Amino acid sequence: ATCGHGCKYGECMGPNKCKCFPGFTGKTCNQDLNECGLKPRPCEHRCMNTHGSYKCYCLNGYMLMPDGTCASSRTCAMENCQYGCEEVKGQVQCLCPSGGLQLGPNGRTCIDIDECSTGKAVCSYNRRCVNTFGSFYCKCQLGYELKYTSGRYNCVDVNECVTNTHRCNLHAECLNTQGSFQCKCKQGYQGSGFDCA
Repeated sequence: ATCGHGCKYGECMGPNKCKCFPGFTGKTCNQDLNECGLKPRPCEHRCMNTHGSYKCYCLNGYMLMPDGTCASSRTCAMENCQYGCEEVKGQVQCLCPSGGLQLGPNGRTCIDIDECSTGKAVCSYNRRCVNTFGSFYCKCQLGYELKYTSGRYNCVDVNECVTNTHRCNLHAECLNTQGSFQCKCKQGYQGSGFDCA
C-alpha cells in the first residue's frame, strides 16, 4: 500500500487510504480530532481538547472520577478549585487539566507554564516554539514551510526568488539563502540591493 501524501498520525492501508491513530483525523491523519465535540461527550462536565487526546475536569464542588464522570464532594466544594479536585489520603488537592498548567500561588487556580521560555519544549533546529495556554507547538522558522518529503513532514526552505516574495529592487538580482534571501544590484548599478541607482 502506498500513500503519496503520507499518513502523519496513522498508517497506510491501501492506495492513498490512511487509518488514523486514535485522536487524529483527516485524509492524511494530520489533523487533531476534537474529542470534546463528539456525541456523546467524553466528559460529564468540562472537556479540554489536547493534541491527539483530551482531558476531563469538573465544576467546582465536584471530584473527577477515573471514568470521566464527576462526583459531588463537600470537601471539594469548600476548596473552591478552578478545575475541580481530587482527594488523596484524606487531603484535598486542586487539579489542572493539562501538564502545561500549574497551580497558582493560591493553590486553587491554574496558571500557564511557558514551555518555550523554561526550556521544557524541544523543537528541532529549523522549528520555533510557540506557547499556548496549557501547551505549546513547534512551528517552522520564518523562511521555511512545512512540506511532506521523503515519507515525513519537514520544514523546507522557501525560495523567495522563485515565489516572488522578495523585496529586491527592479535593478537587482535575488539570491536565495537558507531561510532567507539576499539582493545584489545588477552590473552598472550601486546600492543595498533593495535600493539600486
